[in-house]
Amino acid sequence: MKPLGIGIVGTGNIAGGYAADAPTHPEIRLVAAADLDPARAAAFAKANGVRAHASVDELLGDDEVGIVVNLTIHQAHYEVTKRALEAGRHVYSEKPLALRASEAHELVALAAARGVRLGCSPSTFLGEAQQTAAGLIRSGRLGPVRAIYAEVNWGRIETWHPAPAPFYDVGALVDVGVYPLTLVTTMLGSARSVRAWGWELQPDRTTLDGTRFRIGSPDLIVAAIELEGGPVVRLTTSFYVGRPATVIETLEFHGDDASLALGSFQEFDATVQVGAFGERYEPVALVRPAPRGIAWARGVAEMAEAIDADRPHRASAEQAAHVVDILEAARASMRDGGRPVAITSTVVQPPLMPWAETAVDQRGGHPSA
Repeated sequence: MKPLGIGIVGTGNIAGGYAADAPTHPEIRLVAAADLDPARAAAFAKANGVRAHASVDELLGDDEVGIVVNLTIHQAHYEVTKRALEAGRHVYSEKPLALRASEAHELVALAAARGVRLGCSPSTFLGEAQQTAAGLIRSGRLGPVRAIYAEVNWGRIETWHPAPAPFYDVGALVDVGVYPLTLVTTMLGSARSVRAWGWELQPDRTTLDGTRFRIGSPDLIVAAIELEGGPVVRLTTSFYVGRPATVIETLEFHGDDASLALGSFQEFDATVQVGAFGERYEPVALVRPAPRGIAWARGVAEMAEAIDADRPHRASAEQAAHVVDILEAARASMRDGGRPVAITSTVVQPPLMPWAETAVDQRGGHPSA
């Protein structure tokens, strides 16, 4: 296929990861960038050999931009994505799709009405370790999965990020809880209800330059999410607990016959271990060699290939909107002392990547130890 041109809106911290990874995917080609800060956009464009545009509208007028990649701050995702969709452009957004469920579903409907694609991060479920785990779970090796433990102890953002306040405004569940929520629902299906509780353990913080600020959301959240068919997810997210905690970004799936431990919900080369009930975990070989860390642009590239092949893309807007439904239900539950809040939207579980499906078939139904 001819590479589809991508234009990045928002050239902040995460844009470098997308730019570095994009050349490894023949389906896409980085061609342009825009940012609220023209100087930052210009510096990014120069470093990556692409065009810098003075505004989002100017980038939307660039005929070489086939997919707009929305890497703006959480609070701007809805507005920027809507403008791009209205301009008739395919969009791939960083997470979350929107901060409100009504806005997320509005964007899904708008994309469908305009006949364009809308995809959303996190696409880390496309990683080698995550695809290995998904293949094992779908093969039935664990038996019926009934309990999932997810830990996201992301630490104190102000200790490394120069502008931490926006992260605390949306909170840990929205910023990083979306990773395990996306993995679990793509692997096991839709959420049906949520209970959640939150605490502000350390309300007053100090930025790297010494400015005092107050967090705008709980820095420790515990949620219990019941999935369709009965499995229960216990999810912990924190902007207080971090290293040297022994668990930072892990997922464990517990079934009647065995359990699976995924060492990271985001690192594509994470460890995968399986152990029969009552026994010890043993390592499992990944379905194929993995790149180190995260292939940031894989979700964009997979969407570009899907557009060319005229098939559904895996990191879908419907999946992302369902995750926003979970986030909104969790907020409602926290406001009401942890009462159960129902979720009515559903998701279609995406198929394994072709290379993962092939590896599963070749190994007799599941990846082997």
